[in-house]
Amino acid sequence: MPEGHSVHRLARQFQDVFGGSALRVSSPQGRFAAGAALLDGQIMVEATAHGKQLFLRFGNELYLHVHLGLYGAWDFGGDETFRGASSIGAPRRIGERESAASGDAATYAGPPDPVGAVRVRLVSDHGWADLRGASTCAAITAAEADAARAKLGPDPLHHLPADRGEFIARLLRRKTAVGLLLMDQSVLAGVGNIYRAEVLFRQGIDPWTPGNTISPEAAGLLWDDTVAAMSDGVRDGRIITTPPALWSGGEAGPLDGEAHYVYQRAGQDCRRCGTAVALTEIGARKLYWCPGCQN
Repeated sequence: MPEGHSVHRLARQFQDVFGGSALRVSSPQGRFAAGAALLDGQIMVEATAHGKQLFLRFGNELYLHVHLGLYGAWDFGGDETFRGASSIGAPRRIGERESAASGDAATYAGPPDPVGAVRVRLVSDHGWADLRGASTCAAITAAEADAARAKLGPDPLHHLPADRGEFIARLLRRKTAVGLLLMDQSVLAGVGNIYRAEVLFRQGIDPWTPGNTISPEAAGLLWDDTVAAMSDGVRDGRIITTPPALWSGGEAGPLDGEAHYVYQRAGQDCRRCGTAVALTEIGARKLYWCPGCQN
């Protein structure tokens, strides 16, 4: 599923293209018809993200709450004001690259006919957004939105000073393997399989290390590196965790296979020590790691 940087980019995008606009909200598929009726005609006031959860606040103080899950995706299209808008979600390539918004801005004459099972469609005077396949799509109250956020751990992309200490405390009180804790959204919101593998490698941490045996200093550095890696993802629109020195094209950017240290590199030589990158499962998810560097 999309990791937290993609959802933060989505929130920024919604704010840019729909913020302050009254939206026509519908459910072509029909499964969100009741929720769409509550939001239809309302002004979208604010778009925010917490981890992998997206919250669109409307003028009547209701929220559209979306979690894309494994199969969800947003598609966008519109006039020249939608330049730079990207479609985000499944299917994704390695690194979660985004694709250009649908349609021809120069000839925009309104949204196209819905294609496939469109759960919700948002339409302004200048463009549209279609949601398909999300695991969560609900119209909720402000209290319900607060409750949903309260279940989540700190988000590295909020850049709040208190969050670093909160993450350290949540990590250190658990005996669970750190490789599982980084994917536990109640401990750390927004990290998925790629960031988990890459940040643990960059910090040289064995994925099976119990959280309560990690020093506060090491936990703090783990938080700092996660903030840095995910902030780069927001900037770049994809997950790149290797430095330009490892890219064939240098500053031009990494080629396929050069963006990560260990993720999807099972059996290949570690970029640092030459040990074969290992692949196993932890918590029913694939885990890539280097037995030489992470011990």
